Amino acid sequence: MMDEATFRQDVATVIRELGRQLDGVDTDAMDWKLTEGVLTVEFEGGSVFILSQQVPTRELWLSAFSRAWHFDRRDGAWLERDTRARMDAVLSELFVRRLGFAVSLGL
Repeated sequence: MMDEATFRQDVATVIRELGRQLDGVDTDAMDWKLTEGVLTVEFEGGSVFILSQQVPTRELWLSAFSRAWHFDRRDGAWLERDTRARMDAVLSELFVRRLGFAVSLGL
């Protein structure tokens, strides 16, 4: 398991990068905000995606559509704990479901 300082640095980097990429999505149907260790995306109609750091487990947890995913850092990628799906692929799919058009994210 990586140490806490490295984990926090990795999380800050990935969340900043996601925010940068979301800035490039041409839609008024969502707004996002970044706080320390948490990325919140709010959509028209009231739905919310929350990606948050979980320091004790060294995971990023994603909540969307009344479901949760747990990502840990392995082999240079954030992978879902149970399915091993890449976080960027999961997020891209969720954005398509919510917005109705492709959102390509790369991490």
